[in-house]
Amino acid sequence: MRHLLWAGCSQLLPREAGLHARKLSAAAAAATPRRSLWPPALLAASGSSPSASTGLLRHPAPGHGAPCHWGSQSNVPPSAQLVARPVGVCSMMKLPVQVSAEGLDAAFVGVPLDTGTSNRPGARFGPRQIRAESVMVRRYNGSTGAAPFDSLQVADIGDVNVNLYNLPDSCRLIRESFQRIVASGCVPLTLGGDHTITYPILQAVAEKHGAMGLVHVDAHTDTGDTALGEKICHGTPFRRCVEEGLLDCSRVVQIGIRGSSYEPDPYKYCRDQGFRVVPAEECWRRSLVPLMGEVRKQMGDKPVYISFDIDGVDPAYAPGTGTPEIAGLTPAQALEIIRGCKGLNIVGCDLVEVAPMYDVSGNTALLGANLLFEMLCVLPGVKTM
Repeated sequence: MRHLLWAGCSQLLPREAGLHARKLSAAAAAATPRRSLWPPALLAASGSSPSASTGLLRHPAPGHGAPCHWGSQSNVPPSAQLVARPVGVCSMMKLPVQVSAEGLDAAFVGVPLDTGTSNRPGARFGPRQIRAESVMVRRYNGSTGAAPFDSLQVADIGDVNVNLYNLPDSCRLIRESFQRIVASGCVPLTLGGDHTITYPILQAVAEKHGAMGLVHVDAHTDTGDTALGEKICHGTPFRRCVEEGLLDCSRVVQIGIRGSSYEPDPYKYCRDQGFRVVPAEECWRRSLVPLMGEVRKQMGDKPVYISFDIDGVDPAYAPGTGTPEIAGLTPAQALEIIRGCKGLNIVGCDLVEVAPMYDVSGNTALLGANLLFEMLCVLPGVKTM
């Protein structure tokens, strides 16, 4: 099967590239161990075959069109100067697709679930669209100098095979998948999916790291108790996390919260738990660099998780989401928040609630892809140029 794939894919490239691909195919066939490509709860990257990860877009070694500052052999995104952007497997940043997190320092993983949404569905297609738009994201962060691919071994490990007909069962599948990821020593960077997914992810991460701090960017607190009598949905994950002791409540900050509410004091529960709530109004017309200085002091050196709901950003910039609220953050403020997490002991991240069908331009998914790259850039161990 692998040889057939190579033969077909090589026709997409110029003759010289096709010859190179066939040579690599033979080498890959000899070097690749025989093992299952389909672990129990993980599938290949959206719309692609996992076996393609060893072939068509073989990433150049250091010194072959991709300068490397530390001689790293890490996976790197291919340059558009060498490989056309529309060519190849639709993986995050066109990175190799790997069937597990073994051997990785960080991994992009999709959770295409939107069964927990309360308004417009569609976030199940978020991971696929984020991957598609991520072809515009390059290897180095020119603004911060971060060189994540020269520092860490990174790959796309595909999607969790969720159960779209059973939300509690999906939570089980997510939790078990992330238990394996975390147990391997890999930091997960998750493409959502609605915000329900953060609850089982944090269950898995907390098993290894204990109660953790949380930097939560959102239009909503997501601390409701029930919705239509159900305890699990995208409006309840952080209450469930509090109840199970997954969060160090003295180190939780929620930024960008806004909108109308069903209660006269919508932030009472959060503040009663010890959360710091930063409403969107406190962010208007100002830099969030000073705020993030305070957040870093609050978080200290203990484990921290970043959860970023794309509806934290104003719908003028990110309309492709299910529960938009006016007067939100700007993309520049979103960057300030994530870059302000540099130096924290980050043990996992997610970017959720991208629903591509509500934004035909693709800008919401493009923003999501860039924010995930920024999260990768602030992980522990990432060097700067």
